[in-house]
Amino acid sequence: MSAEAQRPPAPRRALVTGASGAMGAAICRRLLADGCHVICHAHARAADAARLVSELDAQGGTAELCVFDLADRDAVAAALAPLLDRAPIQILVHNAGVCDDAVLAGMTAAQWRRPLDVSLDGFFHVARPLLLPMIRTRWGRIINVTSVAGIVGNRGQANYAAAKAGLHAAGKSLALEVASRGITVNSVAPGIIATPMSHVFGPDDIARLVPMGRAGECREVADLIGFLASDQAGYITGQIISINGGMI
Repeated sequence: MSAEAQRPPAPRRALVTGASGAMGAAICRRLLADGCHVICHAHARAADAARLVSELDAQGGTAELCVFDLADRDAVAAALAPLLDRAPIQILVHNAGVCDDAVLAGMTAAQWRRPLDVSLDGFFHVARPLLLPMIRTRWGRIINVTSVAGIVGNRGQANYAAAKAGLHAAGKSLALEVASRGITVNSVAPGIIATPMSHVFGPDDIARLVPMGRAGECREVADLIGFLASDQAGYITGQIISINGGMI
């Protein structure tokens, strides 16, 4: 048998946006455990993502840091170009998102734009350069991390809900465009998950809103994403999959 035949296949390369947060870190850990080379994206909290990369490397996997502003199309293209020169990125988990809450009557134009810039425009900026290289491999997984707010809305979050609902529609449309190329596109819509962003929900709120009576864990969301990113999920596409303890 030749040396070429004996060489194990290269790990699939996965890009996770918003890797510096609790949810993003859990997703990166799951994809690393599944054998992926993980590209950890960050912007304002690059130092947190760098520590995560060191942790992943120490676990025996391979990971790297990529820093750019998702809202800046040119910056995203410049950051992704050298990564794509090396090899296609076959898994994209678009997890990054921000809140800037206010009731619509008191919301500024800047507040309205901020979640859209990161979640919705950011998805276009990061997914578009990856698509043709991914299509050429005839295999790919694109997963948007959205929110229950994008399904049912939420007071004070018209901007955030609009951004996440837009991702649902964009993902369904893209799923139709690439289904014949072995690429799936899905959205995962978490409810109340135990992260720093959910500190506004106290025990009474959770008991009232969540039939299971508890917040979800980042690991549980990451496990769902890990499955959707696997070969076993090859017939699941164009879906919005809720993970919310029975909220809706």
